[in-house]
Amino acid sequence: MALWGGRFTGETSDLFKQFNDSLPVDCRLLKQDVEGSVAWAQALASADVLTQGEADRLQQALLDVLSEFGEHPERVVASGAEDIHSFVEQQLILKVGDLGKKLHTGRSRNDQVATDLKLWCKEQGDEILQLLIKLQQALINLAQRESEAVLPGYTHLQRAQPITFGHWCLAYVEMLERDVTRVQDALNRLDVCPLGSGALAGTAYPIDRHQLAQSLGFKTATLNSLDAVSDRDHVIELCSAAATSMMHLSRMAEDLIFFNSGEAGFIELADQVTSGSSLMPQKKNPDALELIRGKAGRVYGALMGILTTMKGLPMAYNKDMQEDKEGLFDTIDSWNICLQMATLVMKDLKVNRAQALSAAQQGYANATELADYLVSQGMPFREAHHVVGEVVVHAIEQQKALEDFTLAELQAFTPVIQSDVYQHLSIDACLGKRDVLGGTSIKQVQQALVRHDTPVAAAEVSSSLDQTQLRLNAHKAEMLNVRPARLSDVNRITDIVHHWTEKGDTLPRSRDDVLRDILDFAVAQSGDQVVGCASLYIYGTGLAELRSVAIDTDYQGHGQGKALVDYMLNKARELELKRLIVLTRAPEFFAKMGFVDTDKDSLPEKVMKDCELCPRQHACDEVAMEFIVNP
Repeated sequence: MALWGGRFTGETSDLFKQFNDSLPVDCRLLKQDVEGSVAWAQALASADVLTQGEADRLQQALLDVLSEFGEHPERVVASGAEDIHSFVEQQLILKVGDLGKKLHTGRSRNDQVATDLKLWCKEQGDEILQLLIKLQQALINLAQRESEAVLPGYTHLQRAQPITFGHWCLAYVEMLERDVTRVQDALNRLDVCPLGSGALAGTAYPIDRHQLAQSLGFKTATLNSLDAVSDRDHVIELCSAAATSMMHLSRMAEDLIFFNSGEAGFIELADQVTSGSSLMPQKKNPDALELIRGKAGRVYGALMGILTTMKGLPMAYNKDMQEDKEGLFDTIDSWNICLQMATLVMKDLKVNRAQALSAAQQGYANATELADYLVSQGMPFREAHHVVGEVVVHAIEQQKALEDFTLAELQAFTPVIQSDVYQHLSIDACLGKRDVLGGTSIKQVQQALVRHDTPVAAAEVSSSLDQTQLRLNAHKAEMLNVRPARLSDVNRITDIVHHWTEKGDTLPRSRDDVLRDILDFAVAQSGDQVVGCASLYIYGTGLAELRSVAIDTDYQGHGQGKALVDYMLNKARELELKRLIVLTRAPEFFAKMGFVDTDKDSLPEKVMKDCELCPRQHACDEVAMEFIVNP
């Protein structure tokens, strides 16, 4: 039965039902719809609309629905429900009877679908971030392997100046970095919860919407119900970020397709990312790259589609918005697989160094060097540019390279040229002179690789993955709004630490202690409120202790603790610390963060001296753990 059937006396057309129903598309939101419904059940209990027992029964039934159907979307679609919300409610009623009909109290499908979609975007955005960073790492690893390989650089698809292949790789690392920040910005803006906005005017029940938002992992709640249910900016922003990123991937694919062509022959792609011809046995086609280039178009189409859909809609919710998901889902799927394929392409790509170098030596790529040489001899650049142009015309006619001319032949164009000119016309000279920040010289590429913190050898796969994870952790920490502590945070930090000190879980820190050590602290912030803290106490060269990791009880379970530890691990890495230690009664949590057990006897006396402050010092149940920051 439809959720809205009471108003109608006639039958719905089968054609209209087929046209209207969205379940084949939004069945992907089952997990998010269950998450939102669980949070809503508990919010209704907090508002005394449901008893706690009723909320718990609904929660268990909802989790059962997810367990039963989560891996079987085809069974969800086969149910014939109108949409994912109808499906979940129907299944709930089958499991708990009339109690299932109470769950929708005070809630509309308008705020429900807005919440589901934002939860899905948050989850997918995190995965895209990880894939972007992994592709960056693959490019950095490739740049390391081929940092000294030389190939022609192009403008207008004409050979211009020689560059290193490492420099080419790092150009796309920079592009991808902008993609990372765009996704991060989009995720930060969408991190507000619309649930509790009702159909358009807000809910009539006393729901604590800030607590509801926190329970779903959002930073805060939306502030206007009209905007909350009609906002699809997050869909547009993610599609826009995807379109820009796919443009970058398409450009990269086009470069590599050309480099791989028989006319260039600069690189060879691995068999695992290429295919053959059904007719011509000699062919090895760059299909993976061509598909990346091709899929950019469908991502652009999705962006244009959602922009066009939204451009003329009045407030608040309109059925047009049902068209927001199919394009978004396809966009994220396409972006996801293209990032994975691009990473795989980089893994075993080989540069044909001899052929690439030979091409770089052709096409008069050293003409600019000859002009610069003339300038160094006192000739104005415009005059030098004209003289070299004449030399190039003559070289083309003679089919000779500039460096193959005799000194007398060159001096026929200008007597300024001396015998030292030849040292300026070599490839090494061309590259070496570009020794400025962002330049293509081998020295600058190596320095750029150091800035990107790549492992010393490409074979250090585990180190490479650690770098990737640390970068991802840093981005997540920023998204969860972890920042250095300020003086204005002292009272709040003291209160949070005091709470856990009273429970015996944290060493006492007085307000004066916190004030004195405020530069050692970082805080997690939700909205305008500090909800967690941690400090990094440095003992000596290469050693520090992670202290006072504490989260407000109302904000536990939403990733704030992990974000704080991630932030501190990244800070430890920036400070070039070697070892980070912690004494904890939550070893499982720190084990998930990469800490391993260590012997307390191995800890410095300064660490153990703090135990004199602990109320449990004679019955210590803390576990000593360590994290090797920079192996």
